[in-house]
Order: sequence, then structure tokens, then C-alpha cells
Amino acid sequence: MPNETKVQENEARSTEEDVKRLERELADLKSRRDVPAPPAKSRRSRAARWIILLVVLAAAAIGITLLMRYLESYETTDDAQIDGHMNSISARIDGTLAKVYVEDNQMVKQGDLLAEIDPSDYQIALEQAQANLHQAQAQVTAEVPNVSITETSNQTTVSTSESDIANAQAAIAAAERDYEAGEAKVHEAEANSAKAEADVARYKMLVDKDEVSKQEYDQAVAAAKATAATVASARASAAASQSVVKQRQAQLAQTESRLSEARVNGPRQVSVRQANIATRRTAAEIARVQVDKARLDLSYTKIFAPVSGVVTRKKAEIGQRVGPGQQLMYIVQLDDLWVTANFKETQLRKIRPQQRATIKVDSTGLTYDGYVESVSGATGAIASLLPPENATGNYVKVVQRIPVRIRFKKDQQGLDRLRPGMSVEPKVWMQ
Repeated sequence: MPNETKVQENEARSTEEDVKRLERELADLKSRRDVPAPPAKSRRSRAARWIILLVVLAAAAIGITLLMRYLESYETTDDAQIDGHMNSISARIDGTLAKVYVEDNQMVKQGDLLAEIDPSDYQIALEQAQANLHQAQAQVTAEVPNVSITETSNQTTVSTSESDIANAQAAIAAAERDYEAGEAKVHEAEANSAKAEADVARYKMLVDKDEVSKQEYDQAVAAAKATAATVASARASAAASQSVVKQRQAQLAQTESRLSEARVNGPRQVSVRQANIATRRTAAEIARVQVDKARLDLSYTKIFAPVSGVVTRKKAEIGQRVGPGQQLMYIVQLDDLWVTANFKETQLRKIRPQQRATIKVDSTGLTYDGYVESVSGATGAIASLLPPENATGNYVKVVQRIPVRIRFKKDQQGLDRLRPGMSVEPKVWMQ
């Protein structure tokens, strides 16, 4: 109940205030009705003021419109800097620096000598490689004639073996004829021996009958013994002839085997000689490569500038021991600079390659002409060493920035004063 009472009191108070406000407005209207009308001159002055006000408002609207169009005609950012090529100069071999010819901030041209490594060890290595090459080439020269020598020797062996085979075949034929003649003599001797034995038997019968003398019988017996000895001799000669035939046949087989071996192994021996030559030539080629490598290593003792620019961050000192890949200094190319402008992703809606750009450099206060060369393929965050992981549950939307490369136009005054790392404010014009 007390709350309802308070509400009613508040409503009553509000009603009274509204009534008083209405009374004041009525009094004000009555007082205005009683005020006399302004004169005509005052009315013309008021009209002029209204016209001026309208003109000012129109001019302001036009100015605001033009300003909006101007602001929409370009995109700009202060997150931009000049970039360039910083060429790392490093040693390609190990050694001791004997001479250093440059200092920090010194301008050098392409091909200028920057430093030297002591070449003594590499000069000796080159001479040793050249000696090995000469030795390998001499071995090739000595090995080449062996092929023709082996071919000639194989041809001689084949020819000799073929001749020996022909002689062996002729000897076998002669031995076979001798064997056949010996067999014939054996048969003849056996016939004579059989006749002599028959004569002995007949003389034996006649001697027993005393029809012939004892002397004739003894002659028949002696003749029979002689013919028997002739048979044995003929048989021995025939056996000897047969042995000669077998010997000649063995010699023929041996000669044929030697000929077959010469025909089979001859090409193999030539191939072996040719393989030896190929091996020697390969060794000579390896020695030649070693000479080239030694000569190349010797050339690496002199370190030349690969590009023109300014030396910076020099670490090379005389007497310093260096190794392959060790950085000695950097050369900054001042003739190839560009701007890396990190625009917000919402600013890239109308930015395209080849659009005109103006670049204001903070250090010089000058403005240079340029053009958009390319737009990066990824945001700076996603291309960083530790890219954001939005799937962790702690996602906060942040407007990303994407690098845009803006190239300086050539042949402008003051380009030689620019250095990588300088802050700039580029404007990319949409028209």
C-alpha cells in the first residue's frame, strides 16, 4: 500500500508540472502576439541572411562531396617501409683471410674484389691434381696399344692352330695308311707263317719216311720260325702304327681345343683390354675433374662482389679463419628498391597491380612516383613463424594486413638517398 501511495503522489506531481508548463507556453504565445511586426528592411536583411546561409550550406555540401570523393579515390597506410635485396657474401671454401679490401658503408661495383683467402694450400692441391691427370693420361696411352697387340696375337694363334690342325689331320691320314700297310704285312706274314708251318708238317712226314733229307726238314723248320718272327714283327709294326694314329688324333684334338679356345677367348681378351682402356680413361676423366675442382677452389680464394651496392654488416677481418657458408658481409642493392606496404584487408577491395601510387618518405620529406607491382599471396600473420591457430577456441577477430609491393618508377631525383628500412606513407590511387 505505501508503494501505491507514492505512485499516486508522483502522478499528481507530474500532472501539476504539465499544467504549469502549458500556462507558461500560453503566456509566451500571448506576448508574441502583442509584439509589433518587423519593418520591411529588417525582413530583407533576414532574407539575405537566409540566402547566404543557403549558399554556404550548398558550398559546404559540394565541398563535403568532393572531399568524400577524394578520400575514396586512394588507399593509404603508415605501416610501410622500403625494402631491397641484401646479398649475403660468404666464403665458399675454408681458409684464412689474407686481405680485406672494403669497409662498412663503402660503395662497390659488380666484380670488385672484396677479400682474399690464402691460396697456398689450394695452389698445391691444383698442382697435385694436374700431376695425377698426367699420370692417368700416360696410363691410357700405354694401355691403348695392348688392344691391337692382343688382336694380332689372337689372330696368329688362330692361324697357327688352323695350320697345326691341317698338319695333324695329314699326319693322322699318313699314320692310318701306315697302320693299314702294317695290317696288310701282318696278314701277309701270317699267311707265310701258316704256309711255313704246313711245310714243316709235310717235311716232318717225309723225314719220318726218309723221303727227304734231314737238312731240308731243318730248312723248313727254320723258314717257319722266320715267318713266325716276321708275323710278330709285322704285328708290332701295326700296333706301333695304331699308336701313332691315336697320338696324331690326340694332337689333333689338342690343336682343335687350342683353336676353339683362341676363337672364344680372343674376343674376351680384346674386351678385357678395351675395358682396361675404359677404366684408365675413366680414371683420367676423374683426374681431370679433380683438376677442375682444384682450379675452382683456387678461384674461390678471391671473393668478388656479385652485384653493385653498399657494403654493410662487415664481419671479415684479416687473419680470420673462415669456413664454407660463413657470412662475411652484406651488399645492399640501391638500384633495385621497392616498398612493402601492409594494407588492411578491407583496403584491398579496389587495389590492383599496375595502379599508380605516390610514396612519401619520412626521412627526406620527398614524394616519389610508383606503381603497384603485386599483392602478397597470404597475410603477414599466416606467413609468420608462428601462425595463429583460430581453432583453439580463443578466437578474436582481428583485421589482418596483407603486404603489397609498390615499385619506384625509374629515373627520379633522390632515389639514391633511399635505404631499405626507411618508413614511408604510400598512397595507391584507384583511378
